[in-house]
Amino acid sequence: MNNLSREEFLKLSAMGLAAIPLLGMKALEDANVAALNQEPKVHLFSKHLQFLDYDKMSKAAAELGFNGLDVTVRKGGHVASENVDRDLPKVVQAMQSYGLTPELITTNITNALAPETENILQTASQLGFKNYRMGWLEYSEAHSIPESIEKFKVQFAALELLNKKLKLTGTYQNHAGLHVGAPIWDIYQIIKDRDPNYIATQYDIRHALVEGGTSWALGLRLIQSHIKCIVIKDFKWGQEEGVWKPINVPLGEGMVDFSAYFKLLKKYHLNNIPMSLHCEYDLGGAEHGDKEISISKEAVFKRIKKDLEFLKNAWQRS
Repeated sequence: MNNLSREEFLKLSAMGLAAIPLLGMKALEDANVAALNQEPKVHLFSKHLQFLDYDKMSKAAAELGFNGLDVTVRKGGHVASENVDRDLPKVVQAMQSYGLTPELITTNITNALAPETENILQTASQLGFKNYRMGWLEYSEAHSIPESIEKFKVQFAALELLNKKLKLTGTYQNHAGLHVGAPIWDIYQIIKDRDPNYIATQYDIRHALVEGGTSWALGLRLIQSHIKCIVIKDFKWGQEEGVWKPINVPLGEGMVDFSAYFKLLKKYHLNNIPMSLHCEYDLGGAEHGDKEISISKEAVFKRIKKDLEFLKNAWQRS
């Protein structure tokens, strides 16, 4: 082999050094893509398994492939508010025995000063939960909407202080209808000055699309900095007894464009926050949280599993 001249050696060395930053950028780019496509942490809304006890519920969720359960801690839920000290530890013990992570609970909490609020949240925090869904608020006919928004700002500021003390995030779900938060812009006004580590939103694409129509992406863009939990479900418009209404359907059979939606979640770096899967179409009563169901539990599990697989596949494709 011929010896390289000094000039040729320096030229090749320079080319190699110049390539190092490009290789580094490529590796970083590949790592970012991998992180965005990493499977989301999906928790099953425990309302759909209220026909099972804590152990059987946890076993089913684990076998279906969920990371955890979004546990109902409210009247009619898996854990009644007044029994949280006794029953929530039992839920966590059952969950952990099957490898599930306690992260999400669903409550009716709207006021830091309500009698049961601090006990529920303190118990949840001590057990390792990080995020609770709040109850819904309504607009009073006795006050204008701007007046109500100012009142709710004060209410949420008090909850923020309690959440900070307990290291919890309170998330408010946007729910279609005449609820506070349905149009998105109003809940943004209420929480925009709150620390999203303690007061945030649980963004529900189904309800956002019902209310937002073709402009739902603007609402998502507005509120994205304060989203700390995602609810996944689907719907289509249909008639029941001659009345047009949103009808809940399995994922992929309705109007939600999951490809566009998941791309936006990744764009806004919302790929690492927990998801709660809601299956509110016909599950023989399990969709409503019934304690007794009209179809087999295996049929319920099969439908839930299909939704989970759709979610994961749609995420990878987006």
